[in-house]
Amino acid sequence: MATAKRRPASRSTRKTSSGRGWKILLVIVVLIAALVAYNWTTITGFTNAGAAYSARVACSCRHAGERSLDDCRKDLLSGMELVSLTENEVEKSVTARYPLMIGHTARWREGYGCVMDEWEG
Repeated sequence: MATAKRRPASRSTRKTSSGRGWKILLVIVVLIAALVAYNWTTITGFTNAGAAYSARVACSCRHAGERSLDDCRKDLLSGMELVSLTENEVEKSVTARYPLMIGHTARWREGYGCVMDEWEG
């Protein structure tokens, strides 16, 4: 019986697919960064309005409704899950903040209710 001689694999067939994996990942990251950069104005507009809305609603719930801040979270619209709420009991204020983006504060003022702190919009 004659056995066929095996030839060593050429360089092109020895490459693994993991060599291309990081290139594909890099392309995906660049595309996501480009989409974020292109939509930056829209993203910051929504986070700005969302943080202000969340601060005002949570402050009213907390100080006018006399509920806990955790319970007030239920009053926020869907889509506001990323907003974090913090309370300053001494100043009677609630701050709503998007991670790494923006935050706004609403303060309880007797006779006026919750009033937003001044902000640049």
